[in-house]
Amino acid sequence: MAQTLTPSAETQKRSKVEDLKENSNYLREPVASELLEDTTHFSNDAIQILKFHGSYQQDNRDNRVKGQEKDYQFMLRTRNPGGFIPPQLYLALDNLSDQYGNGTLRVTTRQGFQLHGILKKNLKAAIATIVQNMGSTLGACGDLNRNVMAPPAPYKTRPDYQYAWEYADKIADLLRPQTGAYYEIWLDGEKAISAEEAPEVKAARESNGNGTLIHGKEEPIYGDRYMPRKFKITVTVPGDNSIDLFTNDLSLVVLLNDAGELEGFNVYAGGGLGRTHNKEETFARLADPIGYVAKDDVYDLVKAIVATQRDYGDRAERRHARMKYLLHDWGVDKFRQTVERYFGKPIEPFRPLPAFEYRDYLGWNEQGDGKLFVGISIENGRVKDEGNFQLKSALREIVERFNLPMRLTANHNVILYEIAPEDQIEIDRLLRDRGITINPTEIDPLVRYSMACPALPTCGLAIAESERALPGFLDRIRALLNKLGLEQEHFVIRMTGCPNGCARPYMAELGFVGQAPNAYQVWLGGNPSQTCLAEPYLDKMKGEDLEATLEPLLSYFKQESLQRAEPESFGEFCHRVGFDALRRFAASYQPQTEAATTVKDSTSLGKIRYRVGVRDRTYNLLKDAAAKNGKSMTQLVAEAVDAYFGNSAE
Repeated sequence: MAQTLTPSAETQKRSKVEDLKENSNYLREPVASELLEDTTHFSNDAIQILKFHGSYQQDNRDNRVKGQEKDYQFMLRTRNPGGFIPPQLYLALDNLSDQYGNGTLRVTTRQGFQLHGILKKNLKAAIATIVQNMGSTLGACGDLNRNVMAPPAPYKTRPDYQYAWEYADKIADLLRPQTGAYYEIWLDGEKAISAEEAPEVKAARESNGNGTLIHGKEEPIYGDRYMPRKFKITVTVPGDNSIDLFTNDLSLVVLLNDAGELEGFNVYAGGGLGRTHNKEETFARLADPIGYVAKDDVYDLVKAIVATQRDYGDRAERRHARMKYLLHDWGVDKFRQTVERYFGKPIEPFRPLPAFEYRDYLGWNEQGDGKLFVGISIENGRVKDEGNFQLKSALREIVERFNLPMRLTANHNVILYEIAPEDQIEIDRLLRDRGITINPTEIDPLVRYSMACPALPTCGLAIAESERALPGFLDRIRALLNKLGLEQEHFVIRMTGCPNGCARPYMAELGFVGQAPNAYQVWLGGNPSQTCLAEPYLDKMKGEDLEATLEPLLSYFKQESLQRAEPESFGEFCHRVGFDALRRFAASYQPQTEAATTVKDSTSLGKIRYRVGVRDRTYNLLKDAAAKNGKSMTQLVAEAVDAYFGNSAE
């Protein structure tokens, strides 16, 4: 079939970025020319094309000085399907972070690594080093397929997990840009030695099907304008939601027959989280079930879905360009019918699946083949040495001594695997001696299940703090839970510095989305399995109002929990009772001063046995002072009383 499905390129309105892509000579210019210039930064046009090569131009806002040039630097992001990092690549990235970067590595929420702080003059050397050490940054950013995700668990006797890894690799190869620009610019045309591409992948890329290819182009799948916006894919197994499958443009679920052989895949499409504040036409959306595809047809179906978005995605308004808007505007039936025209036959009905659950694979585990793997929790994904916490040094020593590969997780943790049983004690000792907690039960669950994006000072889109703010928020939430007698409670908390949703806050039980400096939109109602979309509850919550905002909600949650026979998470509770009920309860709530409440803080208040009345003005002043100082009202009163009586009030 010829490309009769495609809206006319001549009559379709296009954004400026579309023209930049079309005139870039397949991602060569103006990056190639400007790289040769003795400047600290690229032009705005070159920045857009540079993204396809895996880099964002940034400036460190902490170092801005009025009247001086911005502190320009670059972030590099790796492309490694399924989060696979061979030991050689990890050691190279570790070296680069010290030689050219800011001394840290950051695990992303799409199973890649980011290097921050690279100067323009060192960008070519850094990318060349990554490629020469079995890595790549091509397609880690930009309007094309991003890093393909898969569950990180290295189960060697689970064929479904092995198939998920295999097809994540193969689909990444299928949709890898074919332009020679990457190697021409960063390696002077010298293509690095890499694994041989599977013959069926090459054949699928060359097979036109029903109009999925664009003939006579250097990019047969993408054409000269690539995709309307970024495109995200994941491959997982039934029940495993370690990769937030509902947030992707396309998700495939491996399905085996009774003999453990691959039969095909269930297909989801249309997920995505990016949005813009005060623009109701932008929104987070969960992926829809589309159907089932046999294994022999999976590449053709992937191409058909990509071609549908390529040809019908909005190229005029970038805020409306993700495939989720195509699903929303058309509906699933029209989308499926259009995909089927490219696919050349009907898509089979979706097959039953078990419920999906979040899994993080932390701690020591068996691979199934006699070897072990260990999952290491990394708060906010930042691999660094700081004080007694020496994760960066520990990982380097372990990878060097034991030559271990790793898998990065979608919750920015690390899994080291292929560990010989006789090496477990020594690796465990190395980690613990460097201040790294191995046993997941020893990690505060608020920290374990939390995520934050980098945000300030380097991300140009950040409105508020995130990575630097979340640890303090978690400490305060833990103190509030303790105050309310909810010491054992925990829930999924995610924070971003802007509404683009890189840390997936819209799937959290409690999400904070940067809306202004030190002000966050509060989202509630996701669940622990990340299968339900949260909703916005409150706009522009100031950081100092955290306790005042959450205490009524948590008190209501506790009150309801005591009356329920079945346990319920905080996010599920918020979703069940609804926001109207939450707001009504909060409006009439009086901060807790009831008897038998244990407050755990530095003043050792112990049991609160009495209630004392105060005037409204005094109460409001006390409330404001408590919020400003990050303390409970009870604690503040106790401190004042102790000071008045000379610490003899006890």
